[in-house]
Amino acid sequence: MAKHKSTSADTVVTIEPPRFDRPEVEIRASSRRKKTGTAHWSGSRIVVQIPARIRGRERAVFVDDLVVRLLTQRPQNAAGDASLEERAKVLAELYNDGVEPNSVRWVTNQQARWASCSPASREIRVSSRLRQCPEWLIDAVLVHELAHLQEADHSARFNEIADRHPRQADSALFLEGYALGLGLRIEEGDVDLPTTG
Repeated sequence: MAKHKSTSADTVVTIEPPRFDRPEVEIRASSRRKKTGTAHWSGSRIVVQIPARIRGRERAVFVDDLVVRLLTQRPQNAAGDASLEERAKVLAELYNDGVEPNSVRWVTNQQARWASCSPASREIRVSSRLRQCPEWLIDAVLVHELAHLQEADHSARFNEIADRHPRQADSALFLEGYALGLGLRIEEGDVDLPTTG
C-alpha cells in the first residue's frame, strides 16, 4: 500500500513498497514541474519526479516507464565483483565471526541457485539475477552463504549464524515472490534453490 506525505506546498510524495521486479519507489509530484519526469537512485530506492497534473492510469504508466528506463540503463547493483567481495568482507565481520571468503563473484551460470558457497575453496558465487534486488536482500543472501563457511549444511548452528542478519526471514519471502515473478519453481523448504519452471 502506498504511503503519502507532503514535503512542501507544491510537492506531494508517495512511497510505493518494493515489488518482486523493482525496489521501493518514491514518487515526487510537483506543481512546478510541467512536462518532463526524471528518475534516479537514492540508496536502495528509486526516486521519480513527475508533474503533479498527471493522474490515474497515465501517472502509473509514466512512473513505470521512468523506472524501467532507469533499471535498464543502470541496474542498482551494477558494481562489479570487487565491490561485492568487499561487501561480503564487511558482512563477515558483522555477522560471521570474521570468517571471510577467498573470493566472491557475480555469475550468470547459476540456473538452480540464487547463490552458492564452496566451503573447501571458500568461494561464493551470486546469481546475476539478484543484481536488481535491494541491497538488504543481497546482504542477507551473502550472510547466508558466509554461514556455509562455518557450517556446510543447513544445521541448527548454520541457521543461528545466518539468522544474525536481521532480515533473513524477509529475504526468504522476497526470494519466493521474486522466483514466482521470474517463472522459477522453488523446491519445498529451501528458498535458495530455484529451478526453472
